[in-house]
Amino acid sequence: MARWIDLVDPTQEELERVAPDDLHGSALAQLLSPAQHDDEPRPTIQSHGSYIFVVLLLPVVVPDEDRVFYQELNAVITRETIVTVRKTPPGEHPFDTAPVHEACPNPEELRSGRIAYHLIDEVAEGFLSLVDALDDEVDELEDHVEDWPSQRIRARLSDLRHDLLHVRRTLAPTRDAIRKVVDNRIELDGESELFDRELELDFADAYDKLLRATDGLELARDLGAGVRDYLQAKVSNDQNEIMKRLTMIASLMLLPTFIVGLYGQNFVNIPELHWHYGYLYVWLLIIGTTIGQVVFFRWKRWL
Repeated sequence: MARWIDLVDPTQEELERVAPDDLHGSALAQLLSPAQHDDEPRPTIQSHGSYIFVVLLLPVVVPDEDRVFYQELNAVITRETIVTVRKTPPGEHPFDTAPVHEACPNPEELRSGRIAYHLIDEVAEGFLSLVDALDDEVDELEDHVEDWPSQRIRARLSDLRHDLLHVRRTLAPTRDAIRKVVDNRIELDGESELFDRELELDFADAYDKLLRATDGLELARDLGAGVRDYLQAKVSNDQNEIMKRLTMIASLMLLPTFIVGLYGQNFVNIPELHWHYGYLYVWLLIIGTTIGQVVFFRWKRWL
């Protein structure tokens, strides 16, 4: 049976009281390092002989603010003890272990590997929830690509692309780390297995969730690229419509400009120059040719 020690932002003294005596210096430094906004550690599961060191990142979606942040969870696992270290992200809250406690009402009656599985499964569920939120974001962009300003759509697409890349950098190493457990490549004390066959099958379920999250992430990226391509086509089409209208205006002004230029020449012997109705004639000619062009353009469906 195992003892679960859960710490939130511990000091070095608190860690040294509960950590294994042979805890590596790099592992201790990782446990003590503060949570970062943009420089999260790489998720991993490593065997260090007498203990297993785990680094996990749980994505948390804030739909109202269209943002994602990550909660870091570290763990040191031995046969008798599992020490978890939860770090508080700047301005946020740490990893919530309540669902794990509900799944493990009596941790002292469970093996440490079983508790580790429930922690990792919670992370896998978090990635599935994140992918669902990204799909909702893409759906919202698709619904409003026609009525939202292009600048707003581009800004949202840029944020979405940044989130997709960040999730991909976090999801892939998490999936690879769990694959080590599924493939029975994580050992304790060199020969003894911490994860029995039943636990490996459970970890395979968590691994499957991460595979589904990976597929969903790729689909969200493709859908986001589709929205981007549609937006570019829409902007191009809008520009073509503007150029078409400007061309029509220039065409409508072509004949009046020609007529004005013709009668504006500095010649004395122009037949209409001294005609009493010459001014009215020119205006009627300009208006008539303009109306004729409009009728022609509408008939050709250019206008």
